[in-house]
Amino acid sequence: MSFMRSQYRLMISSWKGQSPSIRLIRLWLGLTWIYGGWDKASDPNFLASTGSTSILRQLQGYSISSPLGFLFERLIEYSTLVGIFVMAAEFTIGIATIAWVAPTFAALSGFGMSMGLWLAASWHVKPYFLGSDTAYAILWLAYFLALVGKRRKIDVSLDRRGTMRLGAVALLAIGVSALGRVFQKSRSLSSANSATLGLRIVESSRVAVGANYEFTTQAGEPAILFKTKNGVFAYSKICTHQGCTVLYSPPEQALVCPCHGSAFDPFNGAAVTVGPALNPLGSVKVAEQSGWIVLA
Repeated sequence: MSFMRSQYRLMISSWKGQSPSIRLIRLWLGLTWIYGGWDKASDPNFLASTGSTSILRQLQGYSISSPLGFLFERLIEYSTLVGIFVMAAEFTIGIATIAWVAPTFAALSGFGMSMGLWLAASWHVKPYFLGSDTAYAILWLAYFLALVGKRRKIDVSLDRRGTMRLGAVALLAIGVSALGRVFQKSRSLSSANSATLGLRIVESSRVAVGANYEFTTQAGEPAILFKTKNGVFAYSKICTHQGCTVLYSPPEQALVCPCHGSAFDPFNGAAVTVGPALNPLGSVKVAEQSGWIVLA
């Protein structure tokens, strides 16, 4: 209890001693990293092998497009461990930042994680300001430099007490991750119950000829169907480049990836019309049956 009281007083003192601008940066970064961890922990697809947010799918995409592709290629077979590490690391960095535990170490770790995400996913985003990873890297670096101040020697090593506190935060991060998995389980069960209701997607009369309709497959992947005078067809909305979710653009009559600009022609087998994606979108089998559009 004395340890917790001591840490609480240290945290309150740290917040009081910082300027409003640094407090704002600290709060934003800490809460964002905690939210990032929770989003992954509560996502039933993150540690799975399918879904737009699957860590396996992301690593597969990074192995093709990242300048560190050779590294990500080796990590694919350990995707579950990588996912758990990333999830726990985000919680740890976020909680440590808010609670003032090893603050310079946490800030430097946040900077390193942002740079890693930039090299993995958004290094080729043009113009550069459309990629958020570089913005977060600069925020973490600015926060780190604010913590260092005018010290001539930058020391991010941990003493015994700092190591113990960071270890306690890591254990808390693991606990929160496990809590997220409980929420994920209940959410995935709800999805499973919905899937057992049948293979129906939508009443055929609700989709006019020339229109489209978005839905979710039984595997939990976002998809979109199109209805023409020749029938219905559908595709996965997961971009084959890095797993982002594509959007349909009526003016272009194309499915466009908002992350890196890839485009696919839905009226030509979802073939790639604009890179960097190399492969067409996955096909989803659908058909019209008894007044319904169904998964075939």
